[in-house]
Formats: sequence, structure tokens, C-alpha cells
Amino acid sequence: MADEHHDWRCAQCFGDKGDTDDITDADLITAVEFDATGDYLATGDRGGRIVLFERNEDKQACEYKFHTEFQSHEAEFDYLKSLEIEEKINKIKWCKRQSSAHFLLSTNDKTIKLWKVFEKSLKVVAESHLDTSPTPDSPLRIPKLLHRDTIIAAVPRRTFANAHTYHINSISTNSDGETYLSGDDLRINLWNLDISDQSFNIVDIKPANMEELTEVITAAEFHPIHCNMFMYSSSKGAIKLSDMRASALCDQNAKVFEEVEDPASRSFFSEIISSVSDVQFSQDGRYILSRDYLTLKIWDINMDNRPVQTIYIHDQLRNRLCDLYENDCIFDKFECTFSGDGKSVMTGSYSNAFHIYDSEGKTDIPLQADKSAFKASARSGGKQKLPALAKGRTGEQPMSNGYGFSLDDLDFSRKILHASWHPQENTVAVAAANNLFVFNE
Repeated sequence: MADEHHDWRCAQCFGDKGDTDDITDADLITAVEFDATGDYLATGDRGGRIVLFERNEDKQACEYKFHTEFQSHEAEFDYLKSLEIEEKINKIKWCKRQSSAHFLLSTNDKTIKLWKVFEKSLKVVAESHLDTSPTPDSPLRIPKLLHRDTIIAAVPRRTFANAHTYHINSISTNSDGETYLSGDDLRINLWNLDISDQSFNIVDIKPANMEELTEVITAAEFHPIHCNMFMYSSSKGAIKLSDMRASALCDQNAKVFEEVEDPASRSFFSEIISSVSDVQFSQDGRYILSRDYLTLKIWDINMDNRPVQTIYIHDQLRNRLCDLYENDCIFDKFECTFSGDGKSVMTGSYSNAFHIYDSEGKTDIPLQADKSAFKASARSGGKQKLPALAKGRTGEQPMSNGYGFSLDDLDFSRKILHASWHPQENTVAVAAANNLFVFNE
């Protein structure tokens, strides 16, 4: 059921160009990621840029201010395949902070880069200490450097290239602080952060004959505590948990989390809507959150035959799957995320709406990342009132027809695909087109 009594509000909106300006394709945000402390927030866009925000200590609430911006990737051309490689940022992951500098990984379809972001002091030669006419009797005067300004610099420390034949869809840093994984449609590679010219292939599902290909890898993530464990999801709706101690190649020795489909409900669209678009561990590593087109599922790591909770996000769209297939919306890849305490989950929807559920699926808080709603909320100083938002259903409750809106009013061009939850607080960052919204409770 929807929770009408909640304290969530839209606190900030970044990237607001105004309603009259045209949004260019390069401005669309394609990745959002808090760091481990929640004091920093990164976004990547289709134009290959990364923008960093830092917590504004002058504010009591959890609010952010601009930190720095840099160009992470440029468009390339693969001459061997006659293929243009977009500069679009697919994923951003922060590395463990070990000094005053920040390190983060970013990737487009083909190349992963490790960036160092740090404060750099700009110094100039003090003119008062320059002697233009020295004499043999005058003492030697050394020019002095004076501090002029402090800037935030971003430099690429390493480039991890030429290891993926297919488009990279995932990167995930390991709890050991030394390694990370990268996944594409058919393979997952293990890297050392200090070695850019060598990686180890740990999953390979490419068949000998590509005509026999039946599934692809859609997402991959390391366990938050055990550095030997990772999981990956597939287009067939399965999640596989692997242990690198069991085998060098982990695709055959995996624990499979999969729900058996009812043959009576099978249709042409079954495999498309069961494809897992995103997976995430809870911070304690006990639970797995997965998102497919119509549902969110929470799995207990000790029970692989069925999820402990199924939350229906778009069940009212089941009768529209043919239309959604024709306009390609059925292939939208929505992300999902746990709250820091594991008690809530979040995922996006259409009409720039997103939903926050408690982990038992009993409450649904629908919110909207919308510039006009943000301005109205700022003027009133209160919460958003969104009577026209979609209400999901949870558990196995019978579906009603009253969703509070007409399906014809849903705007499928405005969607919340990318979001991140603050690791310690009830603050979420969501991307809506070229805008970044920060909501907190």
C-alpha cells in the first residue's frame, strides 16, 4: 500500500537549465554514485563528463555543492570493426580512500579509467623578490613562490583497455581495496588496480558457436565483505553467486538464485521482462536486491529457490507489453538500490517517478523527480504531494484497478533509470534526464 504519511522531500536540484532550453543528448545523466562516506557524489553523462559534488558543511541537512567537473572519456572509432565507441559513462565506482586524494573508476563501453582527484596548490613567483640588476656586492636573492590559489585537479592514473570484446555493463570494486571486476555481455574480468595491462577472465559464457547463444550477462557485483565472492545476473532472470576459491573460471560452479516460471503464464514477452537489469548486495551481504522490468525481488543469500519478497512495480503495464515492445521501453534498464541499513529499497519508474519500499514490501512511498514539483515544494517548504503517481503492489495481493492515474497519462519518455542511496543516511540521489535530484527524509 502507498504510504501517504512520509517525511521525504526534494532538497536539491542540479543541472536545471530552465524549461525553455533544449536538452542535448550529451547532457543526459547515465550514472549516479555516492562514495563510501556519503560526503561525495558523482554523476556521469552521455557526453563522457564526470561531475563531483561534495557535502555542504554549512547546511544542517544533507545537502551538496559543486566540487569539480572533468572529461573522463572521448568518442573513439574502432577501425578493425568499423564501429564508433560512444563516450557515454556507463558506470562510476569510488575506490577506498587511503589519502587526501579521491580515486574513482569510470567506464564507457570499452575502456575503464582510474582517476585521481585531489587539491592542487597554484603558486606564482613573487615579483618583489626579483632583482633585475644584481651587482657583485649584492647578496644572492632567491625567487620565492607564493600561494595563489587551490584548485581541484583530476588526472587519469591508469587506463584499462582492450580486455572486452562486448560492451561493458558493470564495474565493481572489491572489499580488499586492491582489485575490481568488469563485466560485459559474455565475460567478467578481474583486475588489479595497480596493473593496467593484464586481467584474469573469471566468467566466460560465450558458446563455441554464437548461434547457440541463449543468454547474456546483465550486471555483476562483488560481495561487500567477502573478497572471494561475487554475483552476476543474466537475461534469463537468474542470479549466480560465485566463489573464486572454488574454481579459476567461476561460471560452472555457482549458486543460482532463480524463480521457476509458471508455464501457464508464459508469453512472447516472458524472457524479455524476466531479464535482470540490476543487482545489489545489502551492506551486510546477507540479501540480494534484483530488478527486472516489472518487479523488485529481495533474495536471502541462504535461500536460492525463491525470493523472500517480490514487489510489483509496473504490474499495471502487463496489458501494454506489446506497445512497450514496439517503442523499445520494454528494454529499459532500471537500477535498484538498498538503503544503508537494508530496511528500505528504491527503484525508478516512468513519468520521472521513483518508489521507496520497506524491505518487507508493506509500504510504498512514490516520489517524483520533477523541476516544477521541486519549485512548488521549495515555495511551500513542505513535502511533495503526488496524488497522480503510480502505486505499485507488493506481496501476492490481488491487483486493483485504482492506481490513481490513467495509463494513457504515463510519460514513457521521462524515466528514472539511475539512482544511488547514501550509505549512512536516508538521502537518495536520482537522475532525471539532465537533472540530478537529492531527496532526504
